[in-house]
Amino acid sequence: MSATLRVMLLIDADNVSTDVVEQAVSRLHAEYGALHVRRAYGTAEAAVKHQRLFKRLSIRPMVNLAAGKNSTDIALAVDALDLVYCERPDVVVIASSDSDFAPLVARIREKGCLVRGVGQKGKVGEETPLVYDDFIEFEHRKTRGRAAAAVEPAAAAPRKTRARKSAEPASDEAATAEAASAAAAPAVPAAKTAASAKTPRKTAARKTGAKAKAGHPVDDADATDAAAGPAPTPTKAAARKPAAGKSVARKRAVSRADAAPVVAPAAEAASAAGPGAPPMPDKVARAFAALPQLASGQPMDVQAAASVLRREHVFSNADSWPKFFARHADWFELSPAERPTQVRRRLA
Repeated sequence: MSATLRVMLLIDADNVSTDVVEQAVSRLHAEYGALHVRRAYGTAEAAVKHQRLFKRLSIRPMVNLAAGKNSTDIALAVDALDLVYCERPDVVVIASSDSDFAPLVARIREKGCLVRGVGQKGKVGEETPLVYDDFIEFEHRKTRGRAAAAVEPAAAAPRKTRARKSAEPASDEAATAEAASAAAAPAVPAAKTAASAKTPRKTAARKTGAKAKAGHPVDDADATDAAAGPAPTPTKAAARKPAAGKSVARKRAVSRADAAPVVAPAAEAASAAGPGAPPMPDKVARAFAALPQLASGQPMDVQAAASVLRREHVFSNADSWPKFFARHADWFELSPAERPTQVRRRLA
């Protein structure tokens, strides 16, 4: 073909592989002698990932901030029509395996351009090649260069070595810390035990020796005490245990005293229901205990009553007061019926 033809290559970088792009550029350059417009449309991540290929093949990346599923395709279509109107190319090549560009292909053909398609073999649908004036399928070559295969093991080896090196000092430090703590732990009690054991024994021995020197008779009990040593003195921890027991007893007494006022009104509210009334639920009894005015039959503001019941944990914050009072409609009466503002105890 003549080299004077203006050729435009538009690449859907999110759809075809870089290997197919490289084959397409080589093929089209061999056929036409030049590619005047070379643009690749894709996300910013794809542009950074394939920047070496784009620099080598002189392809201009058109970064698209994806706002939807087909945003890249729409960006390519808009740019293609703008270039066709302004640059007047003779041949437009669209590198994509999708069939979504059929309307674009038909519109560009109406402007007098030859529209060719490039796709990746195995990803092209049956109807896609029929849309274009000519369609070329390239097979994706999965072979990798020797340089890349040689670099990867060399790069992976230091990572493992560094990981092992970093793990070894950690294990040594942990073992050293454990040994130091194990050695230091029994050392302190041993020193204390030795100090407490030596002093009384010397005192008993001195007492026995002093009696012998003074000419006083030495009893068998004194000799036994001097040999065996004094009875062990209670430790500080043992002395503190009774105090701890007192504090626990005080806490229990305080908690019982706090709980007593709540249980008593609940029992009084339950007994006030009368002998023939159905058994009062626990939450209803707690509500009457928290709100004596409501238990006596006087009306209350429903919002104020709900605030007190939430604070006393009669029902949780996630629950609403209309649901609570509706569940216990046998015990509570809301007024007015449509938009309640007051609540009172329902009398039998």
